[in-house]
Amino acid sequence: MADASTLIRAARRSRRLTQEQLADRAQVDQGSVSRSERGRDAGFSTIDRLLAGTGHRLYSAPTRRDDASTAAAEIRQRLRERDKDRALRALLQLNDNLLAEHGLVRGILGLAEPELTGDSAWDAAIAALVAWHLGAESIPVPAWVDQPDRFLTAPRTLDVDPADPVPPRSEVPDAFAKRGVLVWRDTFASV
Repeated sequence: MADASTLIRAARRSRRLTQEQLADRAQVDQGSVSRSERGRDAGFSTIDRLLAGTGHRLYSAPTRRDDASTAAAEIRQRLRERDKDRALRALLQLNDNLLAEHGLVRGILGLAEPELTGDSAWDAAIAALVAWHLGAESIPVPAWVDQPDRFLTAPRTLDVDPADPVPPRSEVPDAFAKRGVLVWRDTFASV
């Protein structure tokens, strides 16, 4: 489940708005937007007003599982710490979260556009995972999944373990191969 700061930031960025533009639309000062995006001003009325300023609404879903946007924030943090093992664990947790839900709730877990992680392969992997699991249930994928910055120009791995061999195309899930991310299919097998 995304926290309020992640939701507000993702909603603003999905509309390509600056903090100042959102402040104007929501009729608040820019400082309120900044504080809300940092998790410092999370009153419901402020969250609702800022989301409305982006054209979004807040809905509740019957799940306690984290969504793609929250997973991306975790991955971004782990990559900053140069901890690709924990970044991979966050991606695998998103996989498990998506698999555990069905129908509309699964779709909701992929709905909010995640912020970029700072590594194009990981951004493509997050999009691939959402596309793969939503596609498995014929759930329409959100537009962010097919944005150009979610595809690699040259195929590569996530570089978690340099000793891992590069998987052959036959062992890469189609959604990942389409985006140029070379990962073993069995990486996502739940244990």
